[in-house]
Amino acid sequence: MDASPSRGRVRRLLLPLTAGACAIALAGGCSGAGSSPVGAPVQQGAVARAPGDLESQYQDVIRDVLPSVVQIGAGDSLGSGIVYDDKGHIVTNAHVVGSAKTFDVTVATGEKGLKASLVFSYPEQDLAVVRLDDIPGGLKAASFGDAEKVEVGQIVLAMGSPLGLSSSVTQGIVSALGRTVSESSSGGGTGATLANMVQTSAAINPGNSGGALVNLDSEVIGIPTLAAADPQLGGSAAPGIGFAIPVSMVRTVADQIIKSGKVTDSGRAALNITGRTVVDDDYQPAGVAVVSVQGGGAAEKAGLRTGDVITAIDDTPITTITSLSEALAGEKPGDRVTVTYSRGDSKETVEATLGEI
Repeated sequence: MDASPSRGRVRRLLLPLTAGACAIALAGGCSGAGSSPVGAPVQQGAVARAPGDLESQYQDVIRDVLPSVVQIGAGDSLGSGIVYDDKGHIVTNAHVVGSAKTFDVTVATGEKGLKASLVFSYPEQDLAVVRLDDIPGGLKAASFGDAEKVEVGQIVLAMGSPLGLSSSVTQGIVSALGRTVSESSSGGGTGATLANMVQTSAAINPGNSGGALVNLDSEVIGIPTLAAADPQLGGSAAPGIGFAIPVSMVRTVADQIIKSGKVTDSGRAALNITGRTVVDDDYQPAGVAVVSVQGGGAAEKAGLRTGDVITAIDDTPITTITSLSEALAGEKPGDRVTVTYSRGDSKETVEATLGEI
């Protein structure tokens, strides 16, 4: 389905290089690797800590995972990625790679830049895999967790390159599970509607896209991808409301790409149409007009035709292409749904067996 959702609710976390990598110019601006900002306090001796305290846990997790988090330069933008295996595969967001085929990759240890090539990009789930052209010694793959064990209230760390500041770490909690959010198709966005997202309070900013959301067992539980936008802040990111693609979907997509060079089974339901939002006499969104129907797809088999206007899926009202995408995001291929639609002056319903994106 061709979706063109609004940009009002979420923002991509990709950093344009032209935005400047040091937006935190506080007492001396952007410091080079290994240098300290002007006015930084002199480091004193380490404070003794009880074994197993929270600070020690944070530091252990950072030591374990940060070497597996990389910075990716794609054309004129920067994002993050995670080392997926010892063969040099790196998983990231599709909107990080954009239309590029080759990339500059910097690992957390600060070694010389590495070159990587695109394996496959899957914008429908905003995921992509790239592969290092030459695998450096000691490259460490991240450990990926179990999505079924992620719980609201869990402490998490976000690792990546916010605002171009590589190897940055922030902390928060899992705020909610099962969120469905839609990404803009403008400004380099994929236009994807993403289901079952992990909401987190860990600070994530432009450049964090494709990085790691990690639990205190040093396991990646998601890939930070979107931040909520606050209209009262002029569309700026709303503090403490970010979204990460769950590890289950990351594994599903990455494993297929590495094995087959593409996604062979999306697991994403579709009506197999292209559509556009229509408005009523008051210029308010009123449904999705069917622009074209895929031959042999779910809509054609159910009897939907070009010109029909879809107004509901089961009991969920459909007013825009985004609301249609979000209604389908909670379904699976093969599920049966009731589609309410208008054809001319008549209102109809039909049962449809959903296809696959």
